[in-house]
Parts: sequence; structure tokens; C-alpha cells
Amino acid sequence: MKIEDLRKIGKELFFEIGETRLRPESSQAIGKGAGGDKTFPIDKKAEDIIIDALDSLGEPLSIISEELGARELKGGGKRVLIDPVDGSKNAVTGVPFYCSSIAVADGDRIGSVSLSYVLNLLTGDEFWAEKGKGAFFNGEKIYAQKDDLLRLIAYEAQSPKNDIPRIMKLLGEARRTRCLGATALDLAYLAYGAVSVFVSPAPSRSFDFAGGRLLVIEAGGVFTDTDGNSIEDLEAGLRLRVPIMASGNRLLHERALKLLHE
Repeated sequence: MKIEDLRKIGKELFFEIGETRLRPESSQAIGKGAGGDKTFPIDKKAEDIIIDALDSLGEPLSIISEELGARELKGGGKRVLIDPVDGSKNAVTGVPFYCSSIAVADGDRIGSVSLSYVLNLLTGDEFWAEKGKGAFFNGEKIYAQKDDLLRLIAYEAQSPKNDIPRIMKLLGEARRTRCLGATALDLAYLAYGAVSVFVSPAPSRSFDFAGGRLLVIEAGGVFTDTDGNSIEDLEAGLRLRVPIMASGNRLLHERALKLLHE
């Protein structure tokens, strides 16, 4: 599989979904996905587009997706982690910040992800990374923040009452903070240099962050759990849940970790 294959999928996703504008009263859940969250029609539509396109490649693939769970194509092969609509709660309430994320792994570990693609479903902007070749935004090579200033910290708060107090010391040192609601897109903008640090104190699932993680690493950033431990050897599967933190560079990361644990 090549990045061109993922970009082709992205074009179809943007054509079919990019014009979608939803309102709270117009969106009803149609079930619950394998990841445990509610499934909305936009999730199912995006997933169907991605799975059908991957199937048409004719390659043996092992799919792990938020909605359907695990499925093997052509007997199974490279692992493909999919979040059809990351930020679906934004999508169904009309908040314009959500994306599709696809990560391709040569093995079964997080560190074996070698290709990733994140599509901003509202703008059509594409972020992609190839292991050892760098990270890109619409074809232009991108780099994460190079200094140690906490300009903007983005965070995910699944349960604000529990999560925000755990990261308040870190947030309090930032010039700006944002809780945008789409982990893969947060990480993409960190790779772009717009976000200094991203933290999710509640456990995140592998398909939430796998695509964004490779973008961050290839852009020169750092990605660990919230204790500073590597997640390279953790299994890239449905069961994995881990609190994560990413920073533009090592100095930023060490500063953020220190604040997080003071």
C-alpha cells in the first residue's frame, strides 16, 4: 500500500462527506461501535467508503476500525487502524473540527506503523507521513515546534470533572489552551507546528492516535504515555488504551512532563 492509495480514499471521503453539515437535532445514533462509542450515520458512511476502497486494492489486510472492530481482507496481512470520523461528536453537533484517520502497520505493535493519513473532513487538507521520510501537509514537508515555549496546549477531556484537574498545572503554564475534540487532528496540527503539546490524561485507543503519532514523530516531535514511557512495543489493537502526551520536541516534552507530575 502506498500513500497515493490513501489519498485516493481521502478524495472520495471529502467528495461524499466534506459537504456534510449536521445539527444536533438531525443526528441520531444508530448503534454502538466496537470502540464503545455511539455510532452515527456519518461514522458508518465514512467507514464503508474506507473499507470498500481498501478491499478494492486486493491486498491482504487486517482491519481494526472504531465501528466494525476487527476484520480480515484477503486472509489478513498488514494491520490498518481506522478512525472513520475522529471527532464524530463535533460532526453531529455542527462543530467544524473532525477528520478521518488511517494508519498502516507492518506488524502488530504501535512502533510498526509505517504509513499514516489524516484528512480534515471540513477543509480537505491532507496530512500524511511515511516512516523515515517525513511528515507532509498537502504535499509540503512540515516540522513540529522547535523551541520550548508553551504557546498552545491542546488536550482531550473525556470526563472534564476527572481529567482537567489532573492536567491543570500544565495548562496553567500555557499561553493558550484548546480542547478541540479530535485527537488525530490535534496531533496533525502539532506536527504542523501549530500546537506545542497535546495531552490526553484519560486512556486513548490505538486507532485514535496511531495516525497522528507517526505524523508527530516524523515531524521531529516526541510521543509517549503521560508518564514519559515509550509506547512503541504496545499492541496496535482494539484492547489498547493508554493516556498519551505529544510535544514538538524533547525539551518541550520534558518541561511538560515535569509540570504534569508536580
